[in-house]
Amino acid sequence: MRFTSFVSLAVLCGIVAAVPTSPAPRDCSAEVARYNMERREARGLAKRTFYTNMLNLTCVLAPETIREDYVANAPIRTDVTESQPGVALTLDIGVLDTTTCKPLSNAMVELWGPNAVGEYGSTFLRGATKTATNGIAEFQTIFPGYTTGSANHLNILVHPTASETAGVSHIGQLFFTDPWTDIIGQYTNYNKNTNSRMKNAADPSFVAANKNGFNSIVDIEEIHDDWPEGIIGYITVGVNPTKLVA
Repeated sequence: MRFTSFVSLAVLCGIVAAVPTSPAPRDCSAEVARYNMERREARGLAKRTFYTNMLNLTCVLAPETIREDYVANAPIRTDVTESQPGVALTLDIGVLDTTTCKPLSNAMVELWGPNAVGEYGSTFLRGATKTATNGIAEFQTIFPGYTTGSANHLNILVHPTASETAGVSHIGQLFFTDPWTDIIGQYTNYNKNTNSRMKNAADPSFVAANKNGFNSIVDIEEIHDDWPEGIIGYITVGVNPTKLVA
């Protein structure tokens, strides 16, 4: 089943005066909370998660992490599964411009991750798509299998414009709670994963991705209270489109 975000935001938050030397994070908690709730309500699903509230309610930059297992020129597509077996994951990535605290539209977002047994491929589970006017890039993928040497995660890269050949404003990793990885790791295909499991707290990349008020954990909902049927993940990522990191 394909889910489409119908959120339309005219203004996400007001402009807050910046400190001359080092801009303070804008407190957009009310606006971003509404933005996040509208994204959920558009799908007609109640919230079911390990968290009581969605994360990243302030307009802060998402920390940069290492770029691993990257393949340039990912195909432009929203469904990246290529028939890879696993628990279907609809991933809703909201991209915020931290210079304005408004959704960043027409930015190219690349996504890639491992399959159920923790293996990366040259084409499967890789793709790129532009953010819509509401700043959302949505992908159809699967819940990743963990790899040796890192906590369970997906990888993203954000270009400030609609071109994959443009500069890069953000390189990041999106993580999952340890309980979700524990649960899904016992399911069909995932239980064949022979990699060594690393939990979030032990991964330096997880620590790096969760600094300065940002939380890199994807917030998860089950579909119809039945996670084998599929799950939906939400995360809001702050980027500065005027600053290139690569």
